[in-house]
Amino acid sequence: MKREIGLVLRGAGMGAADAVPGVSGGTIAFVTGIYEELLHSIRRFGPEALGAWRRGGLAGLAGHLNLAFLLPLLAGIAVSLISVAHLVVWLMEAHPLRLDGFFFGLVAASALVVGRHPADWRAWHLLPLAAGLLMAQALPALMPWVTALGSPELVLVVGGAIAISALLLPGVSGSFLLLTMGLYSRVMEAIRGFDLDVLALFGGGCLVGLFVFSRLLCWLLDRFHTATLQLLVGFILGSLPVLWPWRELVRYQLGPDGQMIPLDFRYLTPSAFTQVTGEPAQLASVVALMLIGAALVWGVGRAHRGPVEDRRETRQEHKEEG
Repeated sequence: MKREIGLVLRGAGMGAADAVPGVSGGTIAFVTGIYEELLHSIRRFGPEALGAWRRGGLAGLAGHLNLAFLLPLLAGIAVSLISVAHLVVWLMEAHPLRLDGFFFGLVAASALVVGRHPADWRAWHLLPLAAGLLMAQALPALMPWVTALGSPELVLVVGGAIAISALLLPGVSGSFLLLTMGLYSRVMEAIRGFDLDVLALFGGGCLVGLFVFSRLLCWLLDRFHTATLQLLVGFILGSLPVLWPWRELVRYQLGPDGQMIPLDFRYLTPSAFTQVTGEPAQLASVVALMLIGAALVWGVGRAHRGPVEDRRETRQEHKEEG
């Protein structure tokens, strides 16, 4: 029961994080030590599951799919999306600087925690780290092109596949990519209003993205483990500018529904932010929340013996199963 409660809480954290443009639920999974188990569990959804069902019935299927792990985690995500996510969306509107500050501290500490060098780290692993950093910066600029697909239904399916793939990447925010695709408000309103037509299209895209991208990431982790981890750390570092509280939007475009899609920001000091915008920088409270976010990550990392050790053990278990 203790493990199930822990998984529900992790899922709630992932759901709340994914509601914030700039934060990835994958980062929460990474820090709490369940990232690789999550990937390998998702990968098991495929033709092999039918064989497990034929051999062992429902119990065999549940064991093959690792439902004892996935169901509590998904329950936490679902509860968060229909409850905690509402609070997060309100905080985005009422206290944007403080919310950004909290998540900036959380993500920055995450990069330090998951970026600790394993024993087989080599200097050339700086290359995948730099590649992840550059890709995280480039992805949002490419997302507005999704709207060029024309069909609103196809845009929702493709957007779902991209957003769920981003959920599996620590540091890459599915919500922020949805924002740059002009789909964020539509999807969040569909979740709040239970719009089944929109959710079915978006969910179908999510299933496709999960099926394909989880297999790609598992293949990379199995064959290039340390290099892939450094790539993921690069993605985490690349997400930090999006969360810098004191920034000014300097370039944007309007999406199909008239929503503003941010394209470029100017990053400011707290004093410059006040001079440019005329709004208070809220320096003391923002810095305090940065430190709280960072302390939370360090505490979670210590409670779970550090994600590096957990990932190594999980990887060894999957090798033995194979």
